[in-house]
Amino acid sequence: MEDNKKEQVLELLRNATAPIKGHELAESLEVSRQAIVQYIAIIRASGINVIATRLGYMIPKLPEHEDSIKTIYSTHRNEAIQEELEIIVDMGGTVLDVIVEHPVYGEIICPLNIKSRYDISNFVAQLEKYSAKPLSILTGGEHRHTIEVPNEEVYALIIKKLKEKSFIE
Repeated sequence: MEDNKKEQVLELLRNATAPIKGHELAESLEVSRQAIVQYIAIIRASGINVIATRLGYMIPKLPEHEDSIKTIYSTHRNEAIQEELEIIVDMGGTVLDVIVEHPVYGEIICPLNIKSRYDISNFVAQLEKYSAKPLSILTGGEHRHTIEVPNEEVYALIIKKLKEKSFIE
Protein backbone atom coordinates (compact mmCIF):
# COMPACT_ATOMS: atom_id res chain seq x y z
CA MET A 1 0.00 0.00 0.00
CA GLU A 2 2.78 2.43 0.96
CA ASP A 3 4.69 1.77 -2.28
CA ASN A 4 1.50 2.43 -4.23
CA LYS A 5 1.04 5.84 -2.55
CA LYS A 6 4.69 6.73 -3.16
CA GLU A 7 4.26 5.81 -6.84
CA GLN A 8 1.11 7.94 -6.99
CA VAL A 9 3.03 10.94 -5.57
CA LEU A 10 5.78 10.37 -8.12
CA GLU A 11 3.28 10.12 -10.97
CA LEU A 12 1.48 13.31 -9.89
CA LEU A 13 4.78 15.22 -9.74
CA ARG A 14 5.99 13.90 -13.09
CA ASN A 15 2.74 14.91 -14.81
CA ALA A 16 2.37 18.29 -13.10
CA THR A 17 2.77 21.47 -15.10
CA ALA A 18 3.28 23.51 -11.91
CA PRO A 19 4.50 22.82 -8.37
CA ILE A 20 2.04 20.99 -6.10
CA LYS A 21 1.67 21.94 -2.45
CA GLY A 22 2.18 19.17 0.10
CA HIS A 23 -1.30 19.56 1.56
CA GLU A 24 -2.79 19.23 -1.94
CA LEU A 25 -0.91 15.96 -2.49
CA ALA A 26 -2.06 14.77 0.94
CA GLU A 27 -5.70 15.59 0.20
CA SER A 28 -5.70 13.97 -3.23
CA LEU A 29 -4.17 10.75 -1.88
CA GLU A 30 -6.09 10.83 1.41
CA VAL A 31 -2.95 10.67 3.56
CA SER A 32 -1.38 13.00 6.09
CA ARG A 33 0.96 15.84 5.18
CA GLN A 34 3.67 13.98 7.15
CA ALA A 35 3.17 10.92 4.94
CA ILE A 36 3.81 13.11 1.88
CA VAL A 37 7.04 14.39 3.45
CA GLN A 38 8.14 10.76 3.97
CA TYR A 39 7.22 9.76 0.40
CA ILE A 40 9.16 12.73 -0.96
CA ALA A 41 12.21 11.70 1.11
CA ILE A 42 12.00 8.13 -0.24
CA ILE A 43 11.62 9.38 -3.81
CA ARG A 44 14.66 11.67 -3.38
CA ALA A 45 16.67 8.81 -1.88
CA SER A 46 15.97 6.79 -5.03
CA GLY A 47 17.81 9.48 -7.02
CA ILE A 48 14.90 11.48 -8.40
CA ASN A 49 15.33 15.24 -8.12
CA VAL A 50 12.28 16.53 -6.27
CA ILE A 51 12.64 20.14 -5.22
CA ALA A 52 10.60 22.07 -2.72
CA THR A 53 9.73 25.58 -3.84
CA ARG A 54 7.61 28.25 -2.21
CA LEU A 55 4.80 27.06 -4.50
CA GLY A 56 5.12 23.36 -3.66
CA TYR A 57 6.97 20.24 -4.77
CA MET A 58 8.10 19.69 -8.32
CA ILE A 59 10.34 17.59 -10.50
CA PRO A 60 12.25 19.98 -12.75
CA LYS A 61 11.58 19.35 -16.40
CA LEU A 62 14.60 19.29 -18.67
CA PRO A 63 14.38 21.70 -21.60
CA GLU A 64 14.10 20.24 -25.07
CA HIS A 65 17.26 22.04 -26.15
CA GLU A 66 20.19 22.66 -23.86
CA ASP A 67 20.92 25.99 -25.59
CA SER A 68 17.59 27.31 -24.28
CA ILE A 69 19.11 27.63 -20.78
CA LYS A 70 21.06 30.84 -20.18
CA THR A 71 22.68 32.56 -17.22
CA ILE A 72 22.29 36.27 -16.54
CA TYR A 73 24.59 38.11 -14.12
CA SER A 74 22.73 41.04 -12.60
CA THR A 75 23.10 43.77 -10.01
CA HIS A 76 20.37 46.02 -8.68
CA ARG A 77 18.85 47.40 -5.52
CA ASN A 78 16.15 45.38 -3.77
CA GLU A 79 13.21 47.45 -4.95
CA ALA A 80 14.05 46.63 -8.58
CA ILE A 81 13.35 42.88 -8.24
CA GLN A 82 9.89 43.11 -9.75
CA GLU A 83 11.04 45.20 -12.71
CA GLU A 84 13.90 42.81 -13.49
CA LEU A 85 11.64 39.75 -13.38
CA GLU A 86 8.95 41.48 -15.48
CA ILE A 87 11.47 42.25 -18.22
CA ILE A 88 12.46 38.60 -18.43
CA VAL A 89 8.96 37.10 -18.46
CA ASP A 90 7.44 39.85 -20.63
CA MET A 91 10.03 39.08 -23.30
CA GLY A 92 9.19 35.35 -23.17
CA GLY A 93 11.69 33.95 -20.66
CA THR A 94 11.22 31.84 -17.55
CA VAL A 95 13.28 32.63 -14.44
CA LEU A 96 14.31 29.20 -13.16
CA ASP A 97 16.32 30.30 -10.12
CA VAL A 98 18.36 32.93 -8.33
CA ILE A 99 21.97 32.28 -7.31
CA VAL A 100 24.34 34.24 -5.08
CA GLU A 101 27.99 33.59 -4.27
CA HIS A 102 28.33 33.94 -0.51
CA PRO A 103 31.89 34.43 0.82
CA VAL A 104 31.39 31.86 3.60
CA TYR A 105 28.63 29.50 2.41
CA GLY A 106 29.58 29.46 -1.26
CA GLU A 107 26.95 29.18 -3.95
CA ILE A 108 23.36 29.51 -2.70
CA ILE A 109 20.68 28.52 -5.22
CA CYS A 110 16.95 28.99 -4.77
CA PRO A 111 14.46 27.72 -7.35
CA LEU A 112 11.93 30.32 -8.54
CA ASN A 113 10.23 28.93 -11.67
CA ILE A 114 8.69 32.31 -12.52
CA LYS A 115 6.87 32.25 -15.86
CA SER A 116 4.39 35.11 -15.66
CA ARG A 117 3.45 38.41 -14.02
CA TYR A 118 1.09 36.39 -11.84
CA ASP A 119 4.06 34.38 -10.54
CA ILE A 120 5.99 37.62 -9.98
CA SER A 121 3.17 39.21 -7.99
CA ASN A 122 2.92 36.08 -5.82
CA PHE A 123 6.68 36.09 -5.24
CA VAL A 124 6.76 39.80 -4.34
CA ALA A 125 3.71 39.36 -2.09
CA GLN A 126 5.51 36.57 -0.20
CA LEU A 127 8.56 38.79 0.29
CA GLU A 128 6.33 41.53 1.67
CA LYS A 129 4.16 39.23 3.78
CA TYR A 130 7.17 37.85 5.65
CA SER A 131 9.27 41.03 5.49
CA ALA A 132 11.83 38.83 3.78
CA LYS A 133 14.95 40.19 2.15
CA PRO A 134 16.09 38.88 -1.23
CA LEU A 135 19.19 36.69 -1.38
CA SER A 136 21.06 39.41 -3.24
CA ILE A 137 21.16 41.46 -0.04
CA LEU A 138 23.99 39.10 0.99
CA THR A 139 26.09 40.17 -2.00
CA GLY A 140 25.39 43.88 -2.38
CA GLY A 141 22.78 43.25 -5.06
CA GLU A 142 24.95 40.95 -7.18
CA HIS A 143 23.25 37.74 -8.24
CA ARG A 144 22.55 35.61 -11.25
CA HIS A 145 19.51 33.97 -12.72
CA THR A 146 19.25 30.82 -14.75
CA ILE A 147 16.60 31.48 -17.36
CA GLU A 148 14.95 29.43 -20.05
CA VAL A 149 14.21 31.07 -23.39
CA PRO A 150 12.45 29.71 -26.47
CA ASN A 151 15.16 30.94 -28.85
CA GLU A 152 18.21 33.18 -29.28
CA GLU A 153 16.12 36.12 -30.49
CA VAL A 154 14.18 36.23 -27.23
CA TYR A 155 17.43 35.94 -25.26
CA ALA A 156 18.91 38.87 -27.21
CA LEU A 157 15.80 40.98 -26.49
CA ILE A 158 15.99 40.19 -22.78
CA ILE A 159 19.69 41.10 -22.65
CA LYS A 160 19.09 44.34 -24.56
CA LYS A 161 16.28 45.44 -22.22
CA LEU A 162 18.21 44.49 -19.06
CA LYS A 163 21.19 46.51 -20.33
CA GLU A 164 18.94 49.50 -21.06
CA LYS A 165 17.77 49.39 -17.44
CA SER A 166 21.36 48.90 -16.19
CA PHE A 167 20.62 45.55 -14.58
CA ILE A 168 23.50 44.01 -16.51
CA GLU A 169 26.62 45.39 -18.16
